[in-house]
Amino acid sequence: MKNNIKIKDVTIGSNSPPYIIAELSGNHNGDINRAIKLIDAASDAGASAIKLQTYTADTITINSNRPEFMIKSGLWAGRNLYELYSEASTPWNWHETLFNYAEKKNIHCFSSPFDESAVDFLDQLSSPAFKIASFELVDLPLIKKAASKGKPLIMSTGVADFEEINDACTTAKHSGADGYALLHCISEYPAQPKDMRLATINELEAKFKVPIGLSDHTLGSTMAIASIALGATIIEKHITLNRSDGGPDADFSLEPDEFKRLVEDCSSAYEGLSQGYDNRPGIKKSNAIFRRSLFVTKDIKAGETLNETNVRSIRPGMGIPPKYLNDIIGKSAKINLSKGEPLSWEKIKM
Repeated sequence: MKNNIKIKDVTIGSNSPPYIIAELSGNHNGDINRAIKLIDAASDAGASAIKLQTYTADTITINSNRPEFMIKSGLWAGRNLYELYSEASTPWNWHETLFNYAEKKNIHCFSSPFDESAVDFLDQLSSPAFKIASFELVDLPLIKKAASKGKPLIMSTGVADFEEINDACTTAKHSGADGYALLHCISEYPAQPKDMRLATINELEAKFKVPIGLSDHTLGSTMAIASIALGATIIEKHITLNRSDGGPDADFSLEPDEFKRLVEDCSSAYEGLSQGYDNRPGIKKSNAIFRRSLFVTKDIKAGETLNETNVRSIRPGMGIPPKYLNDIIGKSAKINLSKGEPLSWEKIKM
């Protein structure tokens, strides 16, 4: 399996800038015009992609108030699954409009299918990739169906253990996916920084050797930026126009100006990490005035002995490095030397 994946013309991997996905989810609040404004906001913020979710309440659950279908804790406590998914779903008849609008805004658009009919539907819209949501990672028939379309998959790990992640990866690999990536994810809404276990990013990369990213449900952007330092190549984060407008995911979503800062900060983190140490004399010389080196501090005649009074370690850094002071004390000058002259080896009898 490839170490990189490619969505349209963008390569995603360890040697590429972070790929930032703005998750629209249910933050359209039932209004297609708001969904369009969210695409505008994601594009203006510099996001790489806008992501939808493709399901209906009937394809993902049934309408029941039995205890098994009631959410008992967290942001959506007291609601049943059918009610939540009815509110959060993106109508299928919006999809073509949203895909076309995203293309005009020069931002990738793809979606998370939640059943096999959604895969076929999104394939007809030429979705350039598929996202497998955390809770669907164990749905191997769904992964097989998505992979069979020959497109890259991005799969969130959520509550899955390594065996379940491996099963999903094996299925994607052998079912025709054009590469796949994994997103470390803590399936809490919102998630707490103390629970994030970001070191898992390194574990996933070492074990599966594919692009690894973070699907982040914490408040703010600190965890996303920190993950870049650990090698994350994809960041997925929810976006909303205004948290005060409400919506199923609003409380842990970023507003447009915050999302713009997220993109900028993740890009800066990547740039700061992308260059290892190298010997760049131009950079050193540009600040050489602030370094010490060996200078002539009194006039010295040819043949005269160098000592602690006529040679000192001072700023700027244009002469022999200070570590050689003891090596030259007691040697003699080859030529006449003037006070304020940087000392160099060719001026010393060794």
